[in-house]
Amino acid sequence: MEVTEVRVFPVEEDRLKAYATITFDSCFLVRDLKIIMGHKGLFVAMPSKKRKDGTYQDTAHPLNRETRQMIEDQVLGEYHRMLAAGDKAVDQI
Repeated sequence: MEVTEVRVFPVEEDRLKAYATITFDSCFLVRDLKIIMGHKGLFVAMPSKKRKDGTYQDTAHPLNRETRQMIEDQVLGEYHRMLAAGDKAVDQI
């Protein structure tokens, strides 16, 4: 599986820094990943929905550590590239 595109959409909120979409093998798109500033730095949260009991459940997520790390590296890499380039445009998702 190969990441073929990453798009980052910066937002101006406290902990939430951006939304992202990621495309795999030019044929499978995942929307609504979140780039969040946590206690240990930035991390990528998978798309989720709120359950009736108020908790959140991921709607899509990697099944192993290596895939999670690959996704995080690609998404955060694009986020840092945009910051370095001074690209502050906020697109709608």
